[in-house]
Amino acid sequence: MIRADVELTVPFHDIDLLNIAWHGHYCKYIELARCAMLDKIGYGYMAMKDTGYVWPIVDLHLKFVRPAKFEQSIRVSAELVEWEYRMKIKYSIADTNTGEVLAKGHTIQAAVDAVSGEMCYASPAVFLEKLGIKTDAP
Repeated sequence: MIRADVELTVPFHDIDLLNIAWHGHYCKYIELARCAMLDKIGYGYMAMKDTGYVWPIVDLHLKFVRPAKFEQSIRVSAELVEWEYRMKIKYSIADTNTGEVLAKGHTIQAAVDAVSGEMCYASPAVFLEKLGIKTDAP
């Protein structure tokens, strides 16, 4: 299981007139957790590009349970749950102090050859190797 947690405090520039985090900023929060998770296996975005693949997000789902508020401390978790044909990452955003879930969701990313622009229908060997999965590919 590949997982990472990041903690942050909801900043003033992320809130709206209701004193809660604007829903669009949740994408930024999960991106921080996703980057931390990928860095754990040495496959951050620059490493991806260096191996000849990019992984655009092809699907994003977020369910908002409770609003995050100005100066609230939150923990954002990212966990890789699928990797064989695509990268599916599950997220949870919770209050750091109480553990109360504020939002949850997932993203799906597909491997794309950086040169040809062709989508891969299976995860590249280099990614699987980062996960410790041995492959027969050259």
